[in-house]
Amino acid sequence: MDAGEPAEIIAGIAAAIGEAPRARMLYCLLDGRARTATELAIVADVTASTASAHLQRLMKERLIKVLAQGKHRYYSLSDSNVADALEKLGVIAGSFGAFCANTPSELREARTCYDHMAGRIGVALRTSFQKMRWLTEASKEIDQRYDLTPKGAEAIEVLGIDVRAIRKAHRRFAYGCMDWSERQPHIGGALGAAILKIALKRKWMIQELDSRALKITRNGKREIHDRFRIET
Repeated sequence: MDAGEPAEIIAGIAAAIGEAPRARMLYCLLDGRARTATELAIVADVTASTASAHLQRLMKERLIKVLAQGKHRYYSLSDSNVADALEKLGVIAGSFGAFCANTPSELREARTCYDHMAGRIGVALRTSFQKMRWLTEASKEIDQRYDLTPKGAEAIEVLGIDVRAIRKAHRRFAYGCMDWSERQPHIGGALGAAILKIALKRKWMIQELDSRALKITRNGKREIHDRFRIET
């Protein structure tokens, strides 16, 4: 492989994200939900034909994927790696202006980051897991990997999560995903996704329609406090 190729690939990805309409589309998809070209055109504030061109560019750089279902085509982020990159770009954006101050309070409190939990509650969950010695400290490697301690694995199993099964998932088990509003990591990966899935299934949280915001229910406040020692 030519030594210049990786740099060219990175430049292509950066250029694809660099157009404001395409960035709006990508951040709209950060909630893990698929959307049609028409919906993304509205988000990007462009015409249908222009939206189509933008989507083709994003697909060319493998930032999004498409699922054809009948007459409709649904677009979503390619994988959690793309979501992680977008979240980290949000952190950088906040370093140059009042990015976080303009973020709605409900998003800062609790929101989805692709398929796992972010915001103040997401960061507090990671902190609590470490204080209770359920989660190991992040590795010093680039990917900031976490793992469950034996005590943590037992506690997670009690929640109804099959730890052995999620370890077999074709993705990272757990890692520190930098939160753009809190500037501290929350739990990403298969573990983070499983925790959010349980929280939604047990109605501790409800995902708001067409939003990344997560609303904590009355029962959720009690359960989160009692199980994880987190004030909501």
